[in-house]
Order: sequence, then C-alpha cells, then structure tokens
Amino acid sequence: MRSVQCFNEYDPLKTVLVCEPCHLMKEESLQVSIDTAIKQHHHLVSTLKDYGVEVLEISAVPQFPEQVFTRDIGFVLGREVLVSKVSNYRRQGEEDEFKSWLQKEGIPFFPVMEGTVEGGDVLIDGDTVYVGLSNRTNREAAQAIQKLLPHMDVMEVPFTDHFLHLDCVFNILSPTEAIIYSEEIHGERVQALKKRYDFIEVTKEEQACLATNVLSIGDKRVISIPNNKSLNLELGSRGYEVIEVDLTEILKFGGSFRCCTLPLFRSN
Repeated sequence: MRSVQCFNEYDPLKTVLVCEPCHLMKEESLQVSIDTAIKQHHHLVSTLKDYGVEVLEISAVPQFPEQVFTRDIGFVLGREVLVSKVSNYRRQGEEDEFKSWLQKEGIPFFPVMEGTVEGGDVLIDGDTVYVGLSNRTNREAAQAIQKLLPHMDVMEVPFTDHFLHLDCVFNILSPTEAIIYSEEIHGERVQALKKRYDFIEVTKEEQACLATNVLSIGDKRVISIPNNKSLNLELGSRGYEVIEVDLTEILKFGGSFRCCTLPLFRSN
C-alpha cells in the first residue's frame, strides 16, 4: 500500500499526481495551442523529476477537459486522503476517476459527502486547515472536513468570487511566510492570517498571471512563472530558489502550478 502524507504546503515534495492536458477544451475566445500546453506540462513534469520528485499520472479521459488540474479532485490532509465533492458540471465525474486510481494503488480515502469542495480551496499548515469559501467550495463542506478531521482546526477563509480558488489569492511558503493578494480576501480574515504569516503581497498585474499559485517543492525551492518578475525577485531576496517554468498556455485555462499538481507525500 502506498503511503500518503502532507502536513503543510512546503515540506520536501516526494510524490505528486498529475494529468496530461491532452483534452483541454479550446474556446473560441481563447488563442491557445493544445500542443504547446502539453509541451509545457511535460517540462513541468521533467523539472519535478529533476528535483527528485516521483511523478505519478492519472489517465486523461476525453470527457474531462479540465482534468489537468488534479489539485481539485482531492487533497491529502495529514495522513488522510479526502476526495472532493465537485459541483461544476464540467468536472463532475473526475472524482470517480480519482477514486478508481486510489483503489488500484491501495490507498484508503474519505469522500467529502456534504456540501461542495475543490482542492484549490484547501491548504494545510500543521494542525490548521484553511478552506476558502468560493463559488466551488461552501461552508457545509468545510464543516464536513472538520468532522472528518476533528484533531485539526479548520479555518474558513471567505474571499470574493473574482478568482476561482483560494490558492489563486493565497499560498503558504513556510511556517512564517505566505504569498497573498489581500484585496480579494475579506478584511477580518486578512488580519487573522497576518498574525501568523509575513505577507509577500503581489501586484494586480502579477495576480492576473496567478502569481500566488506557485508550487513549493521543499528546502525553500519554489516553481514559478517567469512573467512574475517582482515576485520572483522578492522570493530570491528572501533566500528562496526560484525555479522558473513557462506554463503560460495552461494559465489561459485558469490554473497554474499548484492547480496542476496533487501532492500525495511530503516528507517532514
């Protein structure tokens, strides 16, 4: 049986689940290249492998055009796998593919049975689980997660509906640092988060490139888009190794590095 473990967003990443973006749905309003998106995804996968990360792939299914965003179908909190309950009609059914994959791997899991939730709205740091309240995740699901994990403290983080998930406006880098686009998070919650983290604020222009949606792979190493120059410089000045990978084609579909990766094991 494969072990799973994630107690935060920044310990060394050992195993991650991805899905090739070969069935992305081209919309007339988007000038995109699926071939370029696949090449950029391959580059991300090869970069992860270069840094010693085991990359597992779930099979892409034609009826699920957004399956590349594996983060949303489930999440590991501590040593438990929770499977999302998705509300968006285009993504409903991806959870069943994930359950089948988990069963083949011999990994136990708990489905979230109440409300709706996607993994982009769920972040963990020690015994605290942050759950963004969005168009995709509601309070009922946050309360269901609390029931499943009574030993953890589930903190709800309401934010505006301009961005899809919490990790599009907030991400945790270390026990003391976080990236944030605070304009989008309700003021009282920003103050609560500020008591725990030293914020790296991103600009409106960088947030358009989902600047907060970086992927930490441990030992102060962060995968980020080259376009977000101010953020990357700030990370470098704080002692982070910034690994720049171009993911701009996939970004056009509304997700970046954290969206495209579902961590299964982080060492501590």
